[in-house]
Amino acid sequence: MIDFMFYFLAALTVLSALMVPCSRNPVNGAMFMIVSFVGTAALFALLQAFFLAIVQVLVYAGAVMVLFLFIIMLLNIEKTQALKVNRGIAALSIVAFLAMVAAVWFLFVEGRAGPFPALPAGAVPASLTKHFGYELFTKYMLPFQVTGFLLLIAMIGVIYISKKPADETVDATADAKGANR
Repeated sequence: MIDFMFYFLAALTVLSALMVPCSRNPVNGAMFMIVSFVGTAALFALLQAFFLAIVQVLVYAGAVMVLFLFIIMLLNIEKTQALKVNRGIAALSIVAFLAMVAAVWFLFVEGRAGPFPALPAGAVPASLTKHFGYELFTKYMLPFQVTGFLLLIAMIGVIYISKKPADETVDATADAKGANR
């Protein structure tokens, strides 16, 4: 049953991730990205890494997607314009994709990924997550806080950029009053 759940969630995650750039509507693309994030969180939960699953849902599916949807609404994108496909970029993308597939093949299928560190005896992913959380909030507390402040500054910058100047608001109100007379 666990194997079936893994393959189902992995297929759901990969297919929704592939639908993000293929979607013509940006809101639909954002929804596919949310499905991909939730599928990744479910895969973490199958690995008994519940902390990472919760962080995946809260940070990515919650906060980051709210910012993406805010930007989509801010840009007011109604229709995606028909883009001309640059053949050089398309060919380079296909070559890069094939190189990535070859790298995955050589690393994991051919067994050339190198020796993986062995887990300590009796270690379960949940205890590794506990160790991860302890390290994050002790040894790496400063970088964690700096990242939080950078995200706060970025959010304030988006709010500042999205505000219209006061004179445009006054002009729009004056034009609306003049049109009613």
